Amino acid sequence: MGTLLVTSLVTAAVGVVVVLILLSHPPLPVPRVYALVALVLASSAVAVYCYGWFSVTTGGPFPELCTSRNGAGADLAAIRQQYWPLRNACVYSDGSTVEYVSMSVTVFVCLLAGAALVSVGTSVYLRERVGKTSGVIS
Repeated sequence: MGTLLVTSLVTAAVGVVVVLILLSHPPLPVPRVYALVALVLASSAVAVYCYGWFSVTTGGPFPELCTSRNGAGADLAAIRQQYWPLRNACVYSDGSTVEYVSMSVTVFVCLLAGAALVSVGTSVYLRERVGKTSGVIS
């Protein structure tokens, strides 16, 4: 997971640099720019998810931590972790569960991934449109 985090961060950074270079040197291949933006957004989504995964693995990106006893006095029996959506659950001996969900990480990953999908769709649409208007059959 650490390798995936580093790879996605490097890919996002390189993608941003390439987009900036493409924007400063016209003529601009618009479908390719959208494809690169999609790559940057998808890489960012992966990086945010990896951050959340590491946070859940090390105790969660939550202000609250599992206490050794709940309000009724029951002992902590187990801590369950789930990686999508990112969440921690404190399970007590009396059967009660206190769950902490990282909505900020989940929402941010979904927004970045959704924006990446929109960018890919736009890239494909523009590529098809350019192919039809120029008379080139691919």
